[in-house]
Amino acid sequence: MSETPEDVKKILGPNEQIQIYVKQKFYHPKINIDSVIITNERIILRQPHAVGLKKDYTDFNYQDISNVVLEKGIVRSTVKCTLRLGGDPLSLNDLPNSDAEKAYGLIRENLVRYQSPFTARSEGVSPSQPQSGAHQQL
Repeated sequence: MSETPEDVKKILGPNEQIQIYVKQKFYHPKINIDSVIITNERIILRQPHAVGLKKDYTDFNYQDISNVVLEKGIVRSTVKCTLRLGGDPLSLNDLPNSDAEKAYGLIRENLVRYQSPFTARSEGVSPSQPQSGAHQQL
């Protein structure tokens, strides 16, 4: 993990907090270094270009993500987020295992927090409701 750049701090909402900032590393020479910022409200992808003079930001709200999967490798891992609207999953590739595990845990935690109560429950049955086949006596 690295220190969060000032340009990222400027685009955060008033109650938004950075939970993890990860620079993705590439094994081939490349001027642009992508980074991933996971906050309590969204996932932000930061891509500097034009020798660092310009930066592109793409963000994904947790309401737009339906699932997250950790594909763990020997040294590096991939975190894949399935988007509700379909299309290719959001893939955070080549993350060091420790950063990938932490990112996966934070995304999973935030997904549960931002899901509606009906989708967060298993089987969609409230614990206070009687199970099928059970009868209450009045």
